[in-house]
Amino acid sequence: MKNNTRISRINDEILRELSQILRTEVKDPRIGSMTSIIRVDTTQDLKYCKVNVSVLGNDDEKDAVMKGLKNAAGFIRHQLAERLNLRYTPELIFKLDDSVEYAVRMSK
Repeated sequence: MKNNTRISRINDEILRELSQILRTEVKDPRIGSMTSIIRVDTTQDLKYCKVNVSVLGNDDEKDAVMKGLKNAAGFIRHQLAERLNLRYTPELIFKLDDSVEYAVRMSK
């Protein structure tokens, strides 16, 4: 039980820092302002972190944002390592999340 609480606190902190890094530090023009971090799942050994990203736009914009995030993953990980006090900084794996668009489509 103690590990689950620790991992959830780490997930919350990574989510907060990642969203701030995307807003202020990343200067890639492919990553627009309509990009948001939905959820973060870190493994128990803190080696990998799945980041669910929501992008509002068409398919071409989504592909461009995902390519931009993959290219900037090393820089984002470095910034995350400077801001968090962890022994290991997890490797970031970005996944596209369509749940927000699905909810909008269902509400119509």
